Amino acid sequence: MSIFELITIFETDRERPPESIDALLDFYQQKYIAGEIDILAYRKIYHYLHRQGAVSSHEFA
Repeated sequence: MSIFELITIFETDRERPPESIDALLDFYQQKYIAGEIDILAYRKIYHYLHRQGAVSSHEFA
């Protein structure tokens, strides 16, 4: 899955672009928690976005 596909899904669902790559990660975390995506898809998305510099609002420093 590419960053463009991830953004398109976000835009379709939220009817606006994500404010940041961090917001994109938080969006997919919410989809996982809601049971809309499975753990394998979530882990793949999480690692991909994390490599792009995304930081979850749920991570502690």
